[in-house]
Amino acid sequence: MVTACKYHEQTKHTPERVRTNTFSLDFENKPRPYKIYEDISQISLGESLQSLDKPALAAIATSSPEPRLDADPPSLDAQSLQTLCHYATGVTKTLKRRGRKMRFRAAACTGKLYHVDLYAVIGAVDGLDPGVYHFDPDTESFDVLRVGDYRGVLAQATDDFSAVANAPMTFVATSQWWRNAWKYRNRTYRHAFWDSGTILATLLAVASALGHESSVVAGFADEPVVRLLGIDPEEEAPLELVPVGSGSPAPDAQDIEQIDPDEVPLSDHVVAYPLVFDAWRQSTLGDNEAVRAWRQQFTEVDDHAFGTHDRGDGRLVTLDPVDTSTASSRPVTTTIERRGSLREYSHDAISDRKVATILDRALRGVPTDCGEAASHLVDYYCLVHAVEGIPSGAYQYHPEATVLERLGETSRQTAGHLALDQSVVGEAAVNVYIMADVDSIVEQVGNRGYRLAQLLGGISLGRLYLATYAHRTLGGRGFTFYDDLVSEHLSPRAANQTPMTLFAFGKRVE
Repeated sequence: MVTACKYHEQTKHTPERVRTNTFSLDFENKPRPYKIYEDISQISLGESLQSLDKPALAAIATSSPEPRLDADPPSLDAQSLQTLCHYATGVTKTLKRRGRKMRFRAAACTGKLYHVDLYAVIGAVDGLDPGVYHFDPDTESFDVLRVGDYRGVLAQATDDFSAVANAPMTFVATSQWWRNAWKYRNRTYRHAFWDSGTILATLLAVASALGHESSVVAGFADEPVVRLLGIDPEEEAPLELVPVGSGSPAPDAQDIEQIDPDEVPLSDHVVAYPLVFDAWRQSTLGDNEAVRAWRQQFTEVDDHAFGTHDRGDGRLVTLDPVDTSTASSRPVTTTIERRGSLREYSHDAISDRKVATILDRALRGVPTDCGEAASHLVDYYCLVHAVEGIPSGAYQYHPEATVLERLGETSRQTAGHLALDQSVVGEAAVNVYIMADVDSIVEQVGNRGYRLAQLLGGISLGRLYLATYAHRTLGGRGFTFYDDLVSEHLSPRAANQTPMTLFAFGKRVE
């Protein structure tokens, strides 16, 4: 049995581990990036998607579940479901590279392995019967797992958390481990939250653009959700819930008949990585009372219990993000379709106001079931290489004050070395690290808290993608890193913290 702390330590990258690694990919056994059920009925809701004009920068800039509205939102319906799923995990573009067609999904994923699936538990919405559905990104159709209103099961599993108990639809994100473990092996448990995080960032943004409440629910009893979806957590496990909409009370929980739908094998054979499932299992919550107790812990801690840092005595650089009226108005759906993974950066400096706007909109916090305390799980650090008016250096970003606090020197060469010796990271204008004190988090809120810290890193990553690609000349990409070397470089401030995720952005090479 492995704790989150031990798991994190065992899966760190170090120069020595990378140098002595002899693992090679078995391309003959590469898993398919989506699941196929053998004997499940499937329905298509058509290709019609709702037109959304809300700017991406506005859609991501909220720590509240309630969007800012000028009028009452329209009712959620089948078209809304199609729109939410398409822009969260659907195929948004197909490109031809080296003579092969490559399909790209709405949200970034480690290795383009797309191991995170979305399920929708639906009540009464126009155009679709209540039921439990699995979204198939390959065909943009929905597999019908159960017919009937099962929202009460999720409400009970979350200890009747209001957002779930009153949502007409709630999404469940899962990871089918092998689809990522084929390449990343034991690090898949980390990637489950990075990659579901980028998906949830787009899902929350599109829900906001549709005018509906949405939030992330990390606290739920896992076993009822596993049973509802008919999955085996050694192979595929639930990660988070996202309720969308309000004003539709769920019925009482009904009995869940066991289902075990057959699937077409993902590849010739599956290689087991027991550490991944063990890490997930040690973070599970047994019932609604355990959920209540876990959530209660967040109300009993002070702001510094999770090892995050207030401003110190470093020199402050006040940032000046542009206001709503002058910010990029690129719609969120267009931004999702435009999003890429930049592999070559110009050394040209970028505007300090664009940097300020990206950080301000992307890092305002995430609406979760853990309240305001969840915002104190992570800190944000920036390595600045080419920004107008801001000297090169290492900084901590303080979102509540919109300031950078200088911590020390850095260099492009150092930045590339920290990021697993990927020199392209040092070529970017800015590197953003989302950092957390894993030991303090686990001490205060257990192994489940580690899930949430990694997830916040993933959602921040997703929002940074959208904030960057909302600007015409900018691009970015997520990268991995040498964990302890990053902590050392940002010490003494971040000596107690370790990186969750990394995003590098800058100007594209024309």
